[in-house]
Amino acid sequence: MAVIGFQCATCGCGVPIATALPWRCPSEHGDRHHVLLIQDDGGIFIGDEEHSNPFIRYRMQMAWWAFGRSRGLGDDELVRLVTDTDELVAAVDGVGFTATPLERADELSSSLGFVSHGGIWIKNESDSVAGSQKARHLFSILLHLLVAERLELVPWSSEDERPSLAIASCGNAAIAASTLARAVDWPIEVFIPEWAGGAVVDTLKELGAQITRCRRAKTDVAGDPTLIRFRTAVAAGAIPFSVQGPENALCLDGGRSIGWEMAEQLRAMGISALDAIFVQVGGGAFAASVSRGLFEAGITAPLHAVQVAGCAPLARAWLSAQTDEHAASHWMSHMWPWESEPQSLADGILDDETYDWVADVEQLRRTQGTVIVVNEDQVRAASELGPELTGIEASPTGTAGLAGVLASRGLFDDSARLAVIFSGIKRD
Repeated sequence: MAVIGFQCATCGCGVPIATALPWRCPSEHGDRHHVLLIQDDGGIFIGDEEHSNPFIRYRMQMAWWAFGRSRGLGDDELVRLVTDTDELVAAVDGVGFTATPLERADELSSSLGFVSHGGIWIKNESDSVAGSQKARHLFSILLHLLVAERLELVPWSSEDERPSLAIASCGNAAIAASTLARAVDWPIEVFIPEWAGGAVVDTLKELGAQITRCRRAKTDVAGDPTLIRFRTAVAAGAIPFSVQGPENALCLDGGRSIGWEMAEQLRAMGISALDAIFVQVGGGAFAASVSRGLFEAGITAPLHAVQVAGCAPLARAWLSAQTDEHAASHWMSHMWPWESEPQSLADGILDDETYDWVADVEQLRRTQGTVIVVNEDQVRAASELGPELTGIEASPTGTAGLAGVLASRGLFDDSARLAVIFSGIKRD
């Protein structure tokens, strides 16, 4: 199942896999209402069982690897690149990229009334690089950059002349980006909300990130002020080191490895299908990537995308886009910034827009899924119940998928098999 390139869901523009720095659709003119989606050759799924690092194990399905191969680099050289870079990441973070556990949450399942052959399976990404799944999305971008550097396909001539990486984030994505940047000694600018503080900011400072606080100005166009400042930096030459597909299509590459990994782990347990997978949605790349990965690896799992009542732009778009066969071409008819100030205890999914709504809608349709909007009581209950009954110290954002289960419990019988992903450690 080799990646052969990208195609814009909005205008149909194709981008060959050999293209260096294929961040955005060439036909996009600044509005970011285009998104490049990964295209593959329809071949069989291949996993290299000798390796636990997902970027080596599943490399033959990944865009960064296909880019290197298309430009003449050998497989051994690309594997060494991952190994060497992963060692640098582990030196900074204490852990490198490896398979994360997927287990049935016995006590939690019993408390919610499931029988022994049903229940809730939890994929724990909180012990991954930088404490969340975000690094998986970003590592595929970094590997592409390193390959392009090696091939001298970048506009800078030495590491000393590297332009800054840039990311807009209020938490986990910023920390993941800064961890990877520190590992390879790449300068990075992080655009954070004006209100951000505490452990997140302290961690960013320790990692050497340049921090820019972004207030919501009256003169700003609608949307997240951090994203507005981020786009200004990218226009000035910064590299979009982003977990949002319309800003950098390659973030949708590495995130699929979570789904591929889950598929292997489920099959090892004798499970070939789930009744639903609940994934928390802010920007949307996480849900789209995991769901696509499961689908590509042959696991049936309806996507239940979980948003909070205080910010649910995907839920609104899903209602209108279901009957629009060309929804991506009618972007503003379905997706626009949330009008009120986003609010929730799960503050990591308060994106004004679900930037990857097109990819989410594709997977919702493909898997016959739905969007679940949870209230704050359910968010709080999940944030207390999840860590208490599983021992996984995930943040309220990280347990928001479980809030979707709580909201939907009555729709499933006691033998249903459901999955959630805990991602994002608690930071005091």
